[in-house]
Amino acid sequence: MSRSALALTLTFSIILHAPAASAKTPVATGSGGAVATISEQASHSALSILNKGGNAVDAAVAAAATLGVTDPFSCGIGGGGFMVIYLAKDKRVITIDHREMAPAAFTPAVFLDNGKEIDFEKAVASGAAVGVPGTVRGWHEALERYGTMQFKQVLAPAIDVATKGFTVNETFSHLTRENERKFQQFSTTSALYLRNGKAVTPGTQLRNPDMAKAYREIAARGYKAFYEGPMARAIVGAVNQPPVTKSASVRPGRMTLADLANYEARIRQPVVSSYRGYEIYGMPLPSSGGVAVAEALNILEGYDLKSMPRANAEHLYLEASRLAFADRDAYLADPEYVDAPVAGLLSKEFAARRRALIDPQRAGSKAAAGDPYLFQDDPSIPLRPQAPPQRALQKESPHTTHLTVSDKDGNVVSYTFTIESWGGSGIVVPGYGFLLNNEMTDFDFSGPRPNVPEAGKRPRSSMAPTIVLKDGKPAFTIGSPGGSTIITTVLQTIVNHVDFGMPMNEAIDAPRLSERNGASTSVEPGFAGSAQARALEAFGHKWEAPAEEIGAANAIVFNPDGTVTAVSEGKRHGVGTALVQRRGH
Repeated sequence: MSRSALALTLTFSIILHAPAASAKTPVATGSGGAVATISEQASHSALSILNKGGNAVDAAVAAAATLGVTDPFSCGIGGGGFMVIYLAKDKRVITIDHREMAPAAFTPAVFLDNGKEIDFEKAVASGAAVGVPGTVRGWHEALERYGTMQFKQVLAPAIDVATKGFTVNETFSHLTRENERKFQQFSTTSALYLRNGKAVTPGTQLRNPDMAKAYREIAARGYKAFYEGPMARAIVGAVNQPPVTKSASVRPGRMTLADLANYEARIRQPVVSSYRGYEIYGMPLPSSGGVAVAEALNILEGYDLKSMPRANAEHLYLEASRLAFADRDAYLADPEYVDAPVAGLLSKEFAARRRALIDPQRAGSKAAAGDPYLFQDDPSIPLRPQAPPQRALQKESPHTTHLTVSDKDGNVVSYTFTIESWGGSGIVVPGYGFLLNNEMTDFDFSGPRPNVPEAGKRPRSSMAPTIVLKDGKPAFTIGSPGGSTIITTVLQTIVNHVDFGMPMNEAIDAPRLSERNGASTSVEPGFAGSAQARALEAFGHKWEAPAEEIGAANAIVFNPDGTVTAVSEGKRHGVGTALVQRRGH
């Protein structure tokens, strides 16, 4: 496609290294397919696949592969994720769980030393933190079952970006600087992302020929190129004998070739709930996102939020989130290891019981878990364990990415995937150019808890890729990175859009408040001291310090007139990109 022709197909795009102060929310409205990602190159990769006749699944994999090049510190083939897919022809939603899995050698004591939890940062930068990556197997399942193209086609744009390189922007350089100490411990990582031990500077042209090689091997041999053979041996070697520099000493892992060869993605039924006439489809366990968002919405459904003063409604949003997090932490984990009371947690009656605990005029203190077993299909079954004692919120990395794609036929993908912390474990696989995850630190380090480490187990996640239907048709998608703040970002954006009537770009741009059943609420820079903050302080809410950016959401809205509107971030994580195939008039 010529440059002039391409310009006609795109409604709006923003260069990633534009200054945040002058940023405008990327919004694109038109017809045909649509895409929203945090990376300009990734969005263009998705659009190129749509323009070649690929569907939303094909385009989502193309975008994800490119994000692995341009945003390697938040995602990539060394990690895992969750994909929610609306199939227009079948009028149904399915999900693909390709969360990382604990190696067979894992035990509940893996992050304990003489019975005490080891230092979190030391656990992160280690081979022991690496779970068996699921991304490539997840992409394979998506393409084989629901796509129209093969790896050879959808990986081509990412191979091109990795080979030719891309210009490092301020966000990329900043993230590298934040991780210098971690990256300096590993020779392969230092060689790729540091220059004389320091972060690459903005304006640098960064190429990754080793990642291009990895993608070419997958394109030629399929997913087995990753899970068997030379690449698999390189992964296992990097986990068990991390490529450390002379001065570094890190904890090795115990991964085997059998761990990789035995990995399987899971096709799971979505979490389905309703909210004010909308059908909410979310990710099931081992992600807690779908259940927690649904429970909080069920609690909020009992209030007429749109008729209230804004501060009163936001107070109720914070309190509903507090209760949902108390239940999430107490009960949710990998469903193949824990018989979680999901039906009870999703029950409208259980939500009413929880709602009754909220004081409409006063912020609560740390909430105890409720008893969802009373609302299971058969409450007489003696499976009601005592809720574990409340404890400090387990540290959960906020570093992930979310993308969303739709196509001309109405198929929709909402996809969140990750390598956990910025830069994952910090280990770049020798000869293949991708970072390995540190997803095993998403387990609770000690128990008894539902989410303790176990062999073959998938750690609980907060990822919440969401597709919302109205009258059986897609209404909008939403998702975000942000660790445990993902749940609150998705929840708050839905409330902003549905209850407060905000257009999606305003719903995404609004200041984010994240209450996760702690002593104080997480807020973004500039919020404390604002009129909105003072109004909520009158209810007794307190703000966590320091304030930090929360999430980087992407969304698509399906308009009543048949057009689509893609929306990305206007200020968080640099600036995102929203594109449509044919511009609206």
